[in-house]
Amino acid sequence: MVRSELVALLGKENPELSAQEIEKIVDLFFEAVVDQLAAGGRVELRGFGAFSTRLHEARTGRNPRSGAAVPVPAKRSVHFKPGKAMRERLIAAAAGMTKAAPSSAAASSTASAEARAA
Repeated sequence: MVRSELVALLGKENPELSAQEIEKIVDLFFEAVVDQLAAGGRVELRGFGAFSTRLHEARTGRNPRSGAAVPVPAKRSVHFKPGKAMRERLIAAAAGMTKAAPSSAAASSTASAEARAA
């Protein structure tokens, strides 16, 4: 899903709001998340998950072409930890996908075995 699809979905759910109002709300939300993370904070959305930053220390890397040592500066990256409700839903969805594939494979192998027996 991209931003425009999110705006369209929110527009369908909230017909009393204009597309411009919804875009502004989405922009404000993302801006608030980025501002909090840039300040070194954490953003926790209950049932969804938590965004935080992690510090990667400065290190010496290698240029893969020449093999020369290259200093890599320290940096921060965004980390997302899914909430319990999201984890459970993803696990259930994955279980549904994996269960469907073996049962159809089992059905086709059973049909093949029956065809050979006849």
